[in-house]
Amino acid sequence: MDEAIKLFIEKQKAATICCVDEQNNPYCFSCFYALIRENDLLVIKSSASSNHVKLLLQKPCVSGTILPEKLNVFPVKGIQFTGMMLQVPGVYAVNAAKEYHKKFPFALAIPGEIYIVRLEAIKMTNSGKIFGEIITWQRNANAVKQW
Repeated sequence: MDEAIKLFIEKQKAATICCVDEQNNPYCFSCFYALIRENDLLVIKSSASSNHVKLLLQKPCVSGTILPEKLNVFPVKGIQFTGMMLQVPGVYAVNAAKEYHKKFPFALAIPGEIYIVRLEAIKMTNSGKIFGEIITWQRNANAVKQW
């Protein structure tokens, strides 16, 4: 993944993620996230009983956006992504939780489970230097580490 994309994702804190319900209607939710940079994964924390987690366990494909905390008309910056929610076993979940709680220590006091979104494709708009600059990234299936 391009370093500019990783830096942008790491700098932000919240994403909007969209999944689909049983009738294939879109369902969006907002969440805090942390990036596991070496595997291009977003770590989120939520209640297993939440509607979006139940939907994601049934249909794990997602799309979403990450915008700067402070929105400006210019320069335009943001990310659109697609991904897949993964059910992560044991040690990987512990490591993901460490990354999440390092970024959001207050979340240690909040009950919830750790979930991972494996990023599959990204389109980043960054009009900071060049108006309309677009950076894209697509996961190389051969480079995916198995979870």
